[in-house]
Amino acid sequence: MTEKRLVILTSVLWCALIALCVAWEAWLAPLRPTGSWLTLKAVPLLVPLFGILYGRRYTYQWGSMFVLLYFAEGVVRAGDPGGVALLARIEIALTVAAFFSMVMYARLTAPSRQRKAG
Repeated sequence: MTEKRLVILTSVLWCALIALCVAWEAWLAPLRPTGSWLTLKAVPLLVPLFGILYGRRYTYQWGSMFVLLYFAEGVVRAGDPGGVALLARIEIALTVAAFFSMVMYARLTAPSRQRKAG
């Protein structure tokens, strides 16, 4: 897979994770019927967003570890009753896919690989 495709894939996955976090806590399965302050859990995902969109290697490196926090949340909440378990599984799938695409991008753009290609 090329660098450009990995940037697009990761960007789509990251934006989908942001949308899921907001929708989950605001409308789909909030802790309270009127919504939840947990919607703010999507705010930290905005910090690396521009680095991901612009393909900054360093952002991909630390972002791959950062996304594991959301993976952990998905694993913990996957045992909850009702629709929450489905949302948690979707979160797990998004985070795993984002993690691997970020690691692949960081590996593909490593300076040692750039020298070999040139």
